[in-house]
Amino acid sequence: MPGGCSTRRELHRAVREVFRDEADCPQRRIDAFCKLLDDRCRYHRCAAGEAAELRRQVFSRAAALHPLVERPDAFSRNTRAAATRAISRSLDRNWSEIEADLFADVIDFHRLETFDGYENGEALLARYNVAQAQAALFDAVSLTVRAGRDFKTILRYAKLAGLMHEITREPAGDYRFRFDGPASLLRKTPRYGPAMARFLPALIACGEWRMRGVIERRRAKFGLELSAEDGLKSPLPSPAEFDSRVEERFVRRWGDGPRNGWTLVREGEVLHRGQKTFVPDFAFRHEDGTCALLEIVGFWTPKYLQAKLATLRMFRDVPILLAVPKANGAALAALPGETIVYKSALEVVDVLERLTRLGSSS
Repeated sequence: MPGGCSTRRELHRAVREVFRDEADCPQRRIDAFCKLLDDRCRYHRCAAGEAAELRRQVFSRAAALHPLVERPDAFSRNTRAAATRAISRSLDRNWSEIEADLFADVIDFHRLETFDGYENGEALLARYNVAQAQAALFDAVSLTVRAGRDFKTILRYAKLAGLMHEITREPAGDYRFRFDGPASLLRKTPRYGPAMARFLPALIACGEWRMRGVIERRRAKFGLELSAEDGLKSPLPSPAEFDSRVEERFVRRWGDGPRNGWTLVREGEVLHRGQKTFVPDFAFRHEDGTCALLEIVGFWTPKYLQAKLATLRMFRDVPILLAVPKANGAALAALPGETIVYKSALEVVDVLERLTRLGSSS
């Protein structure tokens, strides 16, 4: 336990003591550090009504002994020490246990059970810096992100945060995402600022991005600009490089350079119809300007297949090659588009054959 603290209030007091002599550390900054420490703590919380029932029992027994004094005198013989002993006997519990549970339903008196902590002071400061940026976004009305990669992760977390998006392809090949929420279609509102704040750690975990948030506070507008080069460290892990072993093995076999004039780009295109987005696993760009996409349809569940079919049908006008495991051959007929069947590994020669056929027909 940090500093021998046993309750949330004692932990927060210890934090305030650490910063007591810091000149530029107002209470709101101390509160932010307390919140970060609370995030790594687990506090005991009593069952609903348990502490209230204990108070009722203790106070009703103490009321019968009122008034209580520290030392007996001519007006009262009931001391506080005697009262606590009597209450302990009647409840068959040690007074220290009773006292610890008496206000266990009050947040300040939640008892600290475990504290995971941070690796070091730098890790705590890094988390604090991200939290400060998140707090600035609470009053944001829109968020614009320009990304060079990790599109799929950016879109997934934006959707989880409840943000709508507009997508624009930049001349340099990057994508520009503008995130807001449904109500912003009718009027500008900071309602989605907390959602943008929740989304920020996921964005920071990605690579090659730039962000600008528009913040409205007291009828004034501000801009918050961040990028992957600013050194913020996300508490979330970086996106996995590959979604599956099939995808990873295919990239390894393809190699770094072009094949027959085709260059492989992982998740290089974002397809979108309104609020529906689809990021195929690979984009292939030929030196003559031809572009084709490849999606590896994994070993699915019926629900996964249904969702995948709906997505592919929505984008049936886009040339997409589909790599499908042979073990699920019974469902192949339902898939639109050109399919490549593989056993355990997707072969480069099979993909090149289909790309050549696609290039010659365009």
